[in-house]
Amino acid sequence: MLACLAVLVSAGWVIVVIATPMLPGWAGAVVYGLGSFVCHQLPDRSFHVAGFQLPVCARCLGIYVGASLGVASVWLRSDRGRTVLPMPARELRWLAAVAATPTLVTVAFEMVGAWYPSNNTRAFAGLPLGMLVGLVVMNALARPRERGSGGAVPGEAEPR
Repeated sequence: MLACLAVLVSAGWVIVVIATPMLPGWAGAVVYGLGSFVCHQLPDRSFHVAGFQLPVCARCLGIYVGASLGVASVWLRSDRGRTVLPMPARELRWLAAVAATPTLVTVAFEMVGAWYPSNNTRAFAGLPLGMLVGLVVMNALARPRERGSGGAVPGEAEPR
């Protein structure tokens, strides 16, 4: 049930972000306001729909789309309700570093003025990081059920 809700929320947010330019004035203003809490909203780094800027930049949109894809991929698996990332913390940190690398590389090159990637590149660079976020969220949603079943959670010590 929580997994289904996570899919609806993550996919719904992506749809709302993309549809914001077509929303009524007050509704669009709310979404642009929410976007301003997490995004710089620079026009040249944002996609535009019908001539209007989206409420988040291309990189943030890529992260949101990736998160939605990560959540949906877990939800579509047949063994839902199980830990999604049954791996030691060390391996999970390595996976996080790999997933964040495309985003970090594009940000670093932009900061030093060596490369100004297109909005498509920014969005695609955010996908792996977003997918990992989606997997981590789904893992967190699955863990309480495992604890409640009396079984040990992978990677944790048995209670004494």
